[in-house]
Amino acid sequence: MLLVTIVAIPLFMTLVTALNPWRAWIGRLSAAANVAVLILGAWLGVQTMSGARVAAARLLRADSLSAVMVLVIAAVAVLATSFSAHTMGREIDAGATTRRHARQYLLWLQVFISAMLIAVLSANLGVVWVCVEATTIATTFLVSHRRTSGAFEASWKYVIICSVGIALAFLGTVLIYYAQLHAGAGSTSLNWTSLMAVARQLNPAVTRLGFAFVVLGYGTKVGLVPMHSWLPDAHSQAPAPVSALMSGVLLSVAFYALLRFRAVAELALGPSFPRTVLLIVGVASLVVATAALIAQRDLKRMLAYSSIEHMGLMAIGAAVGSPLAVAAVLLHILGHGVTKAVLFLSAGEIYTLEGSTEISELSGLLTRRPALGSVFGVGLVSLLALPPFSLFVSELTMFRAEVDAGLAWVVALSLACLAVIFASVLRHGRHVLLGARERATPADSRGRATIAVLVVALVLVAGLGLSSWPLSPLLWHAAHLVTP
Repeated sequence: MLLVTIVAIPLFMTLVTALNPWRAWIGRLSAAANVAVLILGAWLGVQTMSGARVAAARLLRADSLSAVMVLVIAAVAVLATSFSAHTMGREIDAGATTRRHARQYLLWLQVFISAMLIAVLSANLGVVWVCVEATTIATTFLVSHRRTSGAFEASWKYVIICSVGIALAFLGTVLIYYAQLHAGAGSTSLNWTSLMAVARQLNPAVTRLGFAFVVLGYGTKVGLVPMHSWLPDAHSQAPAPVSALMSGVLLSVAFYALLRFRAVAELALGPSFPRTVLLIVGVASLVVATAALIAQRDLKRMLAYSSIEHMGLMAIGAAVGSPLAVAAVLLHILGHGVTKAVLFLSAGEIYTLEGSTEISELSGLLTRRPALGSVFGVGLVSLLALPPFSLFVSELTMFRAEVDAGLAWVVALSLACLAVIFASVLRHGRHVLLGARERATPADSRGRATIAVLVVALVLVAGLGLSSWPLSPLLWHAAHLVTP
């Protein structure tokens, strides 16, 4: 009943949005619905913290890994829908959009959130693929919401590249299922549990090929090199709440699928092949993001390339495959999701108030808009993995696990890249926050409530850095599920 309720809430909001014209109360109800999902996700975490599984009519299943992902999705969705209600109301008042387009926006946003929740709660790996494909369709319309030439170009690029990627993921899923069918009697289900039960009997050659396609396919949605080029364009053109959901949650949902398939591949092939594949894409993503961040001129594109950096770090952590490394990866997913949501939403406020997100056109934000500038600045501190924020703890723990696994050279390379990224982001952030600007800008007091929401989110991330309790048992059990 719990899983059905978690899935039913966003589906109900989708129906409400579809049947009613845009009203401010619908936006507020959407945010409240995601608060309810967050509370239920916390209860699901309590139920699965001991390693137990929750199932519903063979269609839905949840373990501690699913519970972690529900918490991440719901936390970021609360932030995104809160800002969506605020943003859409402001755009309608300013004549920048119509009630019809506002309703379409919120409808696709609810479809997006629903698909991600079903993906992490589904018992069937085929349904996971369908849900990830559904996110592609929903976000294509969301990326092009502003109806500018740049937005349409970004949405086309996004749908083409991600459709190719999701087709490769489908091919990989079919190959894994083919290997499952020939693994022994009774192994005809696409259920995750059934697949894990016969994983050691899977044909190695077929599994190796299938896993490679899965990494390339779902890696496209994660934003891993070489299928990453859609990400900066889509994130920079989408409305800020959509960028927050895409960077903070969508990439992680696709990464969730990779973690599941990695566990299957390790049982079938041993740790060497999955580690090599994930190391290649992880290191390549980190290096590419480092080079790109040096020359960024737009805040949202800078944050988008930062997402590629963090996904690369997570892929390296998953490559290690030890419980310590995977627990750190899951903590990183949560910290990165909330931090990146705060930064994208702050960037959206900056765009609304300043008329641009070009770094060269922004300066002195701390002086002119101290509340917004402070939130953005603290968000950058969290993104750069400085204490006391949780990304510092998760990155440090991943590095420790990598050294324990004999990958000290990867740690050295990662630290070199992170040093360059630190200097690049610090330079961009200093210009935006501390530089002088002659033109005065009027203050805007309408966003005080939304700024307060971002402050609460940053306090949460700092709290996780100081103490991961009570999440530690949940993260530990989740890590053991995908580390055979």
